[in-house]
Amino acid sequence: MLNVGNLSKAYGGQVLFEDASFQVASGERVGLVGRNGTGKTTLFRILLGEEEPDAGSVVVPAGYRIGHLAQRLVFGRGTVLQEAASALPPRDDGTDETYRAEAVLTGLGFGEEERSRRPDELSGGFQVRLNLARVLLSGANLLLLDEPTNYLDVVSIRWLRRFLCAWRGELLLITHDRGFMDGVTTHTMAIHRGSVRKLAGGTEKLWQQILQEEAIHDQTRVNDERRRAEAEAFIARFRAQATRARAVQSRIKALARHERLTKLSEIRDLDFRFTEAPFPGKRMMEVRDLSFGYDAGRPLIEGLSFQVAPGDRIAVVGPNGRGKTTLLRLLAGELQPGTGAVKPAPNCSAGHFGQMNADRLSPELPVEEEIRRANPLLTRTQVRTLCGAMMFGGEAAEKRVSVLSGGERSRVLLGKILAAPVNLLLLDEPTNHLDQESVDAFVAAVDAFGGAVILVTHVERVLEALATRLIVFDGGKVEVFHGGYADFLERIGWRSEAGETARPGRESRQGRRDARRERAEAVARRSRELGRLRRSIGALEAEIIGLEEQVARDDAAIVDATVRNDGASIRALSPAVSAARKRIEGLFGEMTALADELHRKEREQEPERETGAG
Repeated sequence: MLNVGNLSKAYGGQVLFEDASFQVASGERVGLVGRNGTGKTTLFRILLGEEEPDAGSVVVPAGYRIGHLAQRLVFGRGTVLQEAASALPPRDDGTDETYRAEAVLTGLGFGEEERSRRPDELSGGFQVRLNLARVLLSGANLLLLDEPTNYLDVVSIRWLRRFLCAWRGELLLITHDRGFMDGVTTHTMAIHRGSVRKLAGGTEKLWQQILQEEAIHDQTRVNDERRRAEAEAFIARFRAQATRARAVQSRIKALARHERLTKLSEIRDLDFRFTEAPFPGKRMMEVRDLSFGYDAGRPLIEGLSFQVAPGDRIAVVGPNGRGKTTLLRLLAGELQPGTGAVKPAPNCSAGHFGQMNADRLSPELPVEEEIRRANPLLTRTQVRTLCGAMMFGGEAAEKRVSVLSGGERSRVLLGKILAAPVNLLLLDEPTNHLDQESVDAFVAAVDAFGGAVILVTHVERVLEALATRLIVFDGGKVEVFHGGYADFLERIGWRSEAGETARPGRESRQGRRDARRERAEAVARRSRELGRLRRSIGALEAEIIGLEEQVARDDAAIVDATVRNDGASIRALSPAVSAARKRIEGLFGEMTALADELHRKEREQEPERETGAG
């Protein structure tokens, strides 16, 4: 068991967390959540002893071993398999357990050829996978995994989810993939407003409780401020009257005793919409008999044909290294086909978010200027608005690209795509450096985009929410699948998982197929219901905000009319303010009912997620 007591950490004037206390008990798998920059990775470094806290303690039992994904990749064995097997704890009886290393490497996407290679011959992504394999094989009591899915493909992520669900030790997990986290963890812990909160259950349960507590805090603060204003007005009015002296003193003492609640600071989320360029035609792009390979006789893509129309949501899926990124580069015109053709329509305007495009940013330029270069016609106000949408508000827009983190550079790339109107989005792993809340904003923005989207992602939650057609790289081939991701898993599935045959006492192959079909249909149906509810809640929120702004303006006008002793204006404005406040109250009631329904339906989906994770 890991015990953390009264832990505090700050950098300069920025407090990450203060007086944080929690335990990770035997068998607990804890998801650590919080917006980027709140201190999740710093907490991991403190638990590992790589960084000192400002106050507090971390108590690790004697002999308790912590495994983690180290930043430095140091390998000393001749082959990948030998390197992975070197992490296995020695057995007292001398049993060779190399087979365990082979199983983990296979699950993480290493074929027989890769297992025989030298570790330093691997790509950076596969070196990280090898390091992950070493951690999983180490026999540690506690695993600290910070974004373990970033360099994994969707097939390896599905394997890792099953592995971690069967993990008998403890786990602390950071990931932007909420579906993966909720499918693995038993508890959720949040770093939020400098405090650490931990609850049994998934992310939704924890955030709902935090939001409810903050709503109560805000309403209590508003009520307290109203009562305080009334008391101060009473004191000011009757302070000079001897007959009211006792009552005045009573209120003064009451005000002094009552702690004043502070207004919660606004927490900014990524909030944006892609700018859509008009496209009057029906066919945006045609790909005809496309073939391509970097080495002669070894094509990555062969004989691929499909068409792209406005409104299409095409997801490109498959193991890493099979050609997904290459396909997007071919569609973007950055590579030329070996044979066949990519034919965009004359008025097709594409925005390309590529894995390597961050290297094309100019390090010496500030964020504002880098985004402006994507569309010099924008005014400074428009550019600043885009910077704000990408969470570079105020002085942050003047930061140079060279000092930005990987996640911040990804947001700059998104900002550059937003700056120029497009009708085709080519997006290669756009969510890798986003936090969970920003992934939600990204999904909403793609869903609202009227053009076409071709997307590479390993996040199954994103695939389920967006994809209506798939381009599947699997088994050495690339094929088009007409249907969503859940439909693909039910009807075809991944080849690497096809060998999981029925065991005695378990359901038959047909029974499993029927169960998958029922789960897929339920997920699709409930996803549509959730989308409808979220859109309705968003519309209510927008109306409430508009009415509150109008009430604020009318209140100011009434105050002004009172000063001018303008009774006619007061009589004209008062009914409108009263009606607006009544409408706001009614809208809050509607929104609360819809939010309760949304929460209930999201909870109903948890059994499907748990079954799918198994």
